[in-house]
Amino acid sequence: MIPYGTFTYFEILLVLLIPVVVLGFSGKKSNLYSTFLTLVFLAVTFSSSKQQALYLIGYIIWEVILVKCYSTYRKKANEPAIYYISLILSILPLIVVKVAPIFYTNSLIGFLGISYLTFKSAQVIIELRDKSIKEIKILDFLRFLLFFPTISSGPIDRFRRFQKDTQKTLTSEEYREFFEIGLHKIFVGFLYKYIIGYLINEHIIHSSYASGHSFSANVIYMYAYSLYLFFDFAGYSCFAIGVSYLIGVRTPENFNMPFISRNIKDFWNRWHMSLSFWFRDYVYMRMVFFLTKKKVIKNRQAISYIGYFTLFLLMGLWHGLQWNYIVYGLYQAIIMCSFDWFEQFNKKRKIWKNNKVTHVISVLITFHFICFGFLIFSGHLFK
Repeated sequence: MIPYGTFTYFEILLVLLIPVVVLGFSGKKSNLYSTFLTLVFLAVTFSSSKQQALYLIGYIIWEVILVKCYSTYRKKANEPAIYYISLILSILPLIVVKVAPIFYTNSLIGFLGISYLTFKSAQVIIELRDKSIKEIKILDFLRFLLFFPTISSGPIDRFRRFQKDTQKTLTSEEYREFFEIGLHKIFVGFLYKYIIGYLINEHIIHSSYASGHSFSANVIYMYAYSLYLFFDFAGYSCFAIGVSYLIGVRTPENFNMPFISRNIKDFWNRWHMSLSFWFRDYVYMRMVFFLTKKKVIKNRQAISYIGYFTLFLLMGLWHGLQWNYIVYGLYQAIIMCSFDWFEQFNKKRKIWKNNKVTHVISVLITFHFICFGFLIFSGHLFK
């Protein structure tokens, strides 16, 4: 059963969250019951596929052994080779899942949410190496890895922030605030996903798709798909964040009005923020730092552009090895580098003033670049 995908899921959720809410309003919490909730919703999520459940169990064992071994090793030494081997091994299951369909088209490898669990596991290994995390207990790692509200599609939390929330017992007044935010988020999620997103998909996308590949049909599909993608995914994120708040965990936001972005950089600070910030912090920044430190290239702007191309190509490949995802990643890298070049040029020439008129024009231009990118992402152009 896909999380938040059926009303049955919400009915189960409603019943099982009652003890959490009662305890919260009493200024108490139960880690034992939280563990029980995780086990129940893992069973609910993977009840329809024993194969996926077995893959999940194998994956958990794999990651726990890796994290525990690297945590023990890191206390004594810090060889780069060991770090990179550990990091690659933590990402290896996801790589296998993405590459396997090329060779075995009829096989089903992996499980729902493997990407987001892998981001969490890799993050922990990176921060153990940095000493941001000095020590990690297996139970704490499992709570972080398998936090059920966000298990299938994020948002992607950070271990230290998550750990701080789970270790804190909220007062009744604090929980009341969390409860109100959580409930509001869940209702917004229903509005986004099951009303607006549903209507766009049923009444616009399907009809424009059936109209073929005329220019007007492609334009309608482009705008409709872009809006649907936002409302469907933002709705899911609202559910995940809302349920997290009801449990007492302040899961980070994932969307912040992305379609009013002034430029492509602003967009990636507003769209799927937990994912874009993860790639920024753990891929882009580290690559730029490495190339700068090793003095591989002296031009800082060139280093930044290499970082952008690596970042967005990986983002595209993460979605899949199909051409539409690869082209989408390259497209995002090109417009990001182009905007960065223009931004540097404009600082010297001052040809694009900063006022209300240029702000509105910038939003409109950015919106169209974003929508065309989503048209590429959808694969509609490749059919």
